[in-house]
Amino acid sequence: MTEPLLQATNTGKIYPGGIEALRNANLTIAPGEFVCLIGASGCGKSTLLRMIAGFETITTGQITMRGQPVTGPGPDRGMVFQDYGLFPWLTIRKNIAFGPIARGRPKAEAMATADRFVTMMGLDRFAESYPHQLSGGMKQRVAIGRVLANDAQMALMDEPFGALDAMTRERLQDELLSIWRATDLSVVFVTHSLEEAIFLADRVVVMSPGPGRITAEESITLERPRDVSSPEFNEIRRHLASLLHTDHVREAA
Repeated sequence: MTEPLLQATNTGKIYPGGIEALRNANLTIAPGEFVCLIGASGCGKSTLLRMIAGFETITTGQITMRGQPVTGPGPDRGMVFQDYGLFPWLTIRKNIAFGPIARGRPKAEAMATADRFVTMMGLDRFAESYPHQLSGGMKQRVAIGRVLANDAQMALMDEPFGALDAMTRERLQDELLSIWRATDLSVVFVTHSLEEAIFLADRVVVMSPGPGRITAEESITLERPRDVSSPEFNEIRRHLASLLHTDHVREAA
């Protein structure tokens, strides 16, 4: 059996004032696996993602990466935000090269790495452009390229396509899957969209609020590329929607 890449065990988060954002989360991510977290606002999706990234301290339980406790951010886990998080004063090429340079790689090597991922992201024409000169979709490609250039084993994505128009979002979903298939990257992807989760994921993790917790996990075994209009796809969507609705009704009661 393959050793887990990441494991969260009875993980919880309580903020000052006694606000419990997450309770007893148990989650295992295998190498190369694509996992989506879904659930209503306030269910702890982003909190769990930020704890995996090392941006939030863990109150209870633990999170390990290849058996080692996560105690802070690291290059093995790369975060992709909805607002891109790019450095506006750096060109696209230098944004992607930033991580390798910060880790002490020789500049020539870092720039060669950046060039490789500029090409992989389809951004050759924009390598010397600045973030403000790019569309939202292109900025998100840069953010993904920056994670890959840093030798990350896992990409942590917090609604990265949420601010994009529908056509751009669909195109980037296809491109993300192409990049994922071409690398050994594991992906943990937060979304509010059931359709997006089913289209992308090997496994969908359902979370509920009050406090945030994991209430169900569903493996998605549909062959790729997935047809969002197929009966099989919509049967899964109805099932996941019923899980979310049941948890909402339980919480309201």
